[in-house]
This record gives sequence, C-alpha cells and structure tokens, in this order.
Amino acid sequence: MIKILIVDDHAIVREGLKQIVGEENDMLVSGEAEDTAELFKLVSNDHFDIAIIDISMPGRSGLDALKDLKKNKPDLPVLILSMFSEEQYGLRAIKAGAAGYMKKVSAPNELVSAIRNIVNGGKYINQSLAEKLAEEYGGKAGLQLHEKLSDREYQIMCLIASGKNAEQISNDLSISVHTFYTYRNRIFEKMQLKSNVELTQYVIQKKLIEI
Repeated sequence: MIKILIVDDHAIVREGLKQIVGEENDMLVSGEAEDTAELFKLVSNDHFDIAIIDISMPGRSGLDALKDLKKNKPDLPVLILSMFSEEQYGLRAIKAGAAGYMKKVSAPNELVSAIRNIVNGGKYINQSLAEKLAEEYGGKAGLQLHEKLSDREYQIMCLIASGKNAEQISNDLSISVHTFYTYRNRIFEKMQLKSNVELTQYVIQKKLIEI
C-alpha cells in the first residue's frame, strides 16, 4: 500500500486529491496537513511513501518545507503541487529537491501516474520543465535578474505583478507590512528596478505569471 501525505491549506483541494487516489486499490491518503507545522509533526510520528505539498500556504511556503524535509527526511519523495506554471516555480522546486512538479489542473489526469513513478524512484517532469532543466544544466541559460531572488522574494515579486497590494500580500504570507516592504526593496535592488510598474512589466515580459 502506497501511503500518501497531502499538505494543502484548502480542505476542498485535499478532498479532491483524496478522491482521485481513492479509486486506486493500492493507494491510501494516511495523513493530511493544512500547514508546514502540521506537516513536520506528521512526518516525525509516521511513515509516508510520498508527500504531496502545495507550494503556496500561509506562513512558510511549500518550497521552504521541501528544503527542510530534504534535510530531515531525505528518503521521503516530494511532489510539489501548484496553481503556477512550470516556468514560474518548477525549476526552483526541482533544484530544491522535489521529485516532481505538477500544476493542480493536471492532477485529475496525471496525479496517479506521477505518484507511481515517483514512488518507484522516478521523477515527474513535463516537457516544458524538462527543457528548462536541459538549458540550466547544459549551460545554455545565463543567469537572469529574477533568478538572483530568494524563493520568498520570488514569491512576493509574482504576487506584486499579479496586482495584489501590500496588505493583501502581507495577509497571504502571514508577514507584517513592514517585512513586505523590506522584501520589496531587496527585490528592487537585486533586479535594478524602481517601481511596481517596472516589476510588473518585467514579469509579464518574461512570462513568469499567466495572464
């Protein structure tokens, strides 16, 4: 039996994933968490064959959790689930140690096969992400400005470009408005930008968010 841990702050998403794998006789969702604190409590007390983690959660993100899991539970494979495109977060997730990266819209058709492949020691990487990885490790892609950002800075950059204001982003990430502006200033400095408008134009030009 493949024991699955699902980590997502939306109960409806967790329920949907449970329904998808529930049709398989050899798969069982044996743990659910709505944030990273609950995730680490579960993995310290139980064994799972795979963790499926949402990339966007209040407080610490799925990418942050992934990095700690790779240190504390290196044998637990992680499939990162996201509403964002592979271009936006896929490369960062794989480089951080994820065994796969999947958009949520692909889950109904591809989740079961991805789980089987990962549990058997493989990876789940679609064609566009495979091409990005080939460029990265083939030395064809130079370091772009947004690639200088930390994962949290990158997340905030994309949220700014999506049209959210300081208060909304602060609430989404469970940080203070002051902390948000500290991050934004670092982003501007690293990317040599002066305003949200310039940042948004850059993100759209690089197709880092879906419009």
